[in-house]
Amino acid sequence: MTDPAIDVTRPSSARVWNYLLEGKDNFAVDRELGEALRSANPAIAAVAQAQRRFLIQAVTHLAGEVGIRQFLDVGTGLPTADNTHEVAQRVAPASRVVYVDNDPLVLAHARALLTSSAEGKTAYIDSDVQDPERILRDAAGTLDFREPVALTMIGILGNVADYDEARSIVERLLAAVPSGSYLAVSDGTSTSAQSVESQRVAKQSGHPYNLRTPDEIAGYFEGLELLEPGVVPTSQWRPQPGADAEALDVYCAVGRKP
Repeated sequence: MTDPAIDVTRPSSARVWNYLLEGKDNFAVDRELGEALRSANPAIAAVAQAQRRFLIQAVTHLAGEVGIRQFLDVGTGLPTADNTHEVAQRVAPASRVVYVDNDPLVLAHARALLTSSAEGKTAYIDSDVQDPERILRDAAGTLDFREPVALTMIGILGNVADYDEARSIVERLLAAVPSGSYLAVSDGTSTSAQSVESQRVAKQSGHPYNLRTPDEIAGYFEGLELLEPGVVPTSQWRPQPGADAEALDVYCAVGRKP
């Protein structure tokens, strides 16, 4: 965490999210923004937790019931318990997982993401989400794009300011994978005054994050076959029986490329 490439004077989305998930890989500037976001939107930590649960649920379903063996995790964030490769390889040890992020602290911790079952494989790409061609080129060293791939984009597309550009990134990534591949997206939405206020606070801090409408989240899945229950608040995607499924300002879906 003393790497000179790591700027401790500016907040990082990966580190702020780590703080909201009660992790240890963050700095004072991240905790300050995290608390400012919590003041603006008291449910922000629950949003972070819902996104982690969704990732685990979606990967478990895709590796298990669907039989996907390749995962491209764009916008990885800092390592936590139950990272994508751990979830996928627990279900199917031969799973191959490629992580993509461009935060220097995530890169510094990448070795934690590169552990793998003997049968499977993991890799890490240091790249911005706005360079899908590079992501695909580098991922091809680990993934076979002739076979189905699950593309996960959890809390990352809001970093792309222009919605049409975000749509284009998703389309370019999906164009490279075959029929039977899947897309899983979860991202923050402008569905409450508190959420919109947290967006203003983040932008004021110099760390803007662009909220979408539920219809815009649905737009990422145009042409795909949505799994049940469709585009819903992330906390309400296949909740466990008896779980608190209160709607939060974050929506998600999983779709299959026909």
